Amino acid sequence: MKIVFIGSVEFSLHALRRLVELNAEVVGVCTLKKSKFNTDHCDLSHFCAQSGIPSTYVDDINSIENLQWISNKSPDIIFCFGWSRFLKKEILALAPLGVVGFHPSALPKNRGRHPIIWALVLGLRETASTFFFMDEGADSGPILSQQAICIDSEDDARSLYNKIINTALTQMKEFLPQLSERNFKQIPQSQDIANIWRRRGIADGKIDWRMSSQSIHNLVKGLAKPYVGAHFLLDGSEIKVWKTAVIADKYDNIEPGKVLEKLAHAIIVKCGQGSIVLLHTEPKLKIEPGSYL
Repeated sequence: MKIVFIGSVEFSLHALRRLVELNAEVVGVCTLKKSKFNTDHCDLSHFCAQSGIPSTYVDDINSIENLQWISNKSPDIIFCFGWSRFLKKEILALAPLGVVGFHPSALPKNRGRHPIIWALVLGLRETASTFFFMDEGADSGPILSQQAICIDSEDDARSLYNKIINTALTQMKEFLPQLSERNFKQIPQSQDIANIWRRRGIADGKIDWRMSSQSIHNLVKGLAKPYVGAHFLLDGSEIKVWKTAVIADKYDNIEPGKVLEKLAHAIIVKCGQGSIVLLHTEPKLKIEPGSYL
């Protein structure tokens, strides 16, 4: 089974490496040299060179030149794992088995952008690793494989990302022979329970101390590395917040944003509800109790 692979993020590299480990016939790879918006961007060409796989840099995956490049590889199937651009019907129809995409959510729930970030920001307790056959919609095609993933209270973007990678690689080992033998199932998605998450903007990562301490904590976890980090402004300068802890407090007459206590390597800040410990900021804060953020 000849496979053309499309991808440009960290997960893409893990998935491509797994295909090679499974002795899959990867006949070509489309990737991006750089990205303006994916902080987990990964150029796959270096791995391809090491593995003897033809690769090409693309900008518009739907261009005539790129369609011809893929077509010349005569793929039986296309894998598109970690690609933030829509594929048009021309590319979706190139391979006899179609195009398999990947989305780290429990489709049909939570289609759309930034599924790892939103799952953590919203405090979800479960997500999923989902492979599906792509159509012209947004993550709306029939499901090939789906595995639930528990989100623990201590999970942040990095640990959840790793969980999703490990789960997805196990799924790939299971469904790859099914695809090769044409012995797979396609499960239609129910539109009745579908929703689409929007693209996150810079303002979505800004901490408002009027938020509850739990909401701020969730925001910090959701934007932890490999993503851009939650932030707030102090005297016009941006402060990144990478790690926090929630604590209860007895203060109901103190304004949000007031620094309550300074510890050896952290500070405690009053929130709209509860208080939060800023454990890791960039740069490190030099501020005294009684000050305001």
